[in-house]
Amino acid sequence: MKDDVPDGGAAPPASSRLRRLLPVEGSVRYHLLLAGVALFVLGPLGGIASAYMTFSLGFFVGGQVLAGILGSTVTYGYGAAGKHGANYIQTMAASVASMAGMGVLIQAMVWLGMPLPAAWKLGLYFGCIGMFGIGLGMLYTPILVDRMQLEFPSGHAVANILRALTDKRLLRRSIGKLGGGTAGGIAIGALVSRVAWLGRSGISASTVGAGLIVGSRIGVPAAVMGGIGALLVPRLRATGVLGPHDPFRKIGFLVALAMIFGAAVVDLAMIGVEAARRLRTRRAPAAPSASGGLDSGRLAAWVIGWGVALVTVATVLLDQPLGFVLFALGLTFLFVFINGIATGISDSNPISSAFVVAVLLMSFLGLRSPIVAMMAASVLLIACTVGVDMQQDRSTGWRLGSNRAIQFRYQAVGIFVGAVLCVALAKLFMNAYPVLKVDTFTHPEAGVGVWQSAMTFKFVGAIRGLGHLKPVQTTALAIGFGIGLCTELARKLLARSAGYRHLVESSSLGFACGWILDAILLPSPYASSFGGFVDLGTSAWFAAGGVLSSALAPRRRAARPAPEQADALPEDMSTPSLLGGGLIAGESLYTLGAGIVALLALL
Repeated sequence: MKDDVPDGGAAPPASSRLRRLLPVEGSVRYHLLLAGVALFVLGPLGGIASAYMTFSLGFFVGGQVLAGILGSTVTYGYGAAGKHGANYIQTMAASVASMAGMGVLIQAMVWLGMPLPAAWKLGLYFGCIGMFGIGLGMLYTPILVDRMQLEFPSGHAVANILRALTDKRLLRRSIGKLGGGTAGGIAIGALVSRVAWLGRSGISASTVGAGLIVGSRIGVPAAVMGGIGALLVPRLRATGVLGPHDPFRKIGFLVALAMIFGAAVVDLAMIGVEAARRLRTRRAPAAPSASGGLDSGRLAAWVIGWGVALVTVATVLLDQPLGFVLFALGLTFLFVFINGIATGISDSNPISSAFVVAVLLMSFLGLRSPIVAMMAASVLLIACTVGVDMQQDRSTGWRLGSNRAIQFRYQAVGIFVGAVLCVALAKLFMNAYPVLKVDTFTHPEAGVGVWQSAMTFKFVGAIRGLGHLKPVQTTALAIGFGIGLCTELARKLLARSAGYRHLVESSSLGFACGWILDAILLPSPYASSFGGFVDLGTSAWFAAGGVLSSALAPRRRAARPAPEQADALPEDMSTPSLLGGGLIAGESLYTLGAGIVALLALL
């Protein structure tokens, strides 16, 4: 039987017909197509969503999955080889989105009363940090990805998604769910802005959407801690711990931060043991075909060059002291590696912890200037964000066999555009919604509503405590650290119990018992701490999204993975995850559009 289709026979597959219309793989037009889609469509969309989430909630959902799905619509015509193009698109678009989310630093500067540098200086500073961070992240890649073969769960998930989305039906269903969620987010945003009682309810499509993505075992603990905090508020006010109008999060954020630190001590200890075991037992595998290695000498030169540029911009253009800038730079070498291991094993990148630890260490060294602390700790936040993103993207590329040199270039361009978008979106959102400029840490009576800005809250709180923590604040830190340490240790010991695992896996009753323990009685400190950074209404809607996620994705046995995929289709492509991502995108687009209209009306 011949491969040629005779006249009058079956038509060639849709992917073959599309391929004739697409640029040749590897050509200049091919890369211009991929970069154009990433830089002018998917990157800005992800950037708007990231900026909105950091201002509204205080964290943002990584854009790799959504960019991978949408990018696959462009590369579908290339068939199985399209996974590489989609990978390059998601790498660049996610870099733009991650940098755009760093606008939270500009909001923190405003809350601290800092005189904002010129926009071009800020963009240049953030861009230098980003370029330094991705170089450092790639420099560690041979250890973390090639030699230790860390899982990087999200990177693994994206690799599976890009392989799976060569199936037209799966791609169509995924786009349909994303589109439905986006329409729902726009509708909810419009209703909340127009219907008074909905606005008073505190509902937010992005909050519910985030809950849909993370699930009930993360969403519900936040509401539990928020509820406990609300019950304690009258007593805390009566004893003078809180002012007459202070919310729980004024003291709760310290407890929550310390809970994260306590849990991190346990996790980092276990991660260190696991990392040492992997280094002893694993050998570097042969590189996949067409992986396109990067010379370590050139990477080192990249890191040194951008490090020098970063220091120059910080000291010459921003008038920052050389010593603390170099100290922050040195800490970055440590934290990009530590956070990379943490993400590779647990899928959690503790960027806020890196920022706060940097502030505390500089405080111990005698730093008392909030401005210097803010600018120096920004190096940790941005570099740990984009550097670990680089490692996660490389884990995706390693599994797909994508060219790592090309992938690095795509991320570098994404960082450049993202730095510009970061400053532009921060200024646009804060001008359109002046409440974002209000320091709710010192003026809680102003109210925040949908704009919780939890990340800004913790940054400003940590910096304001430089060198002069009150006794009640140190007590809160000690309590939180003890809760986090003991809870995480108990969870780890329980997870190692064969009897407990058998109980929760053997029946519906056991599953319910496991859920109650996991979400209410002994929840993860990382999950419950969120209730210390936001108000009760926000944590309640976050939990509602998590419960809805469980309702839409009932418990079932895992399917046997297809041989070519090496594991089952990841949860990132589940209905709740896609709907949640769409809700976030829809509400952020509506909010940005409404803000632009309001600004134009004032002109």
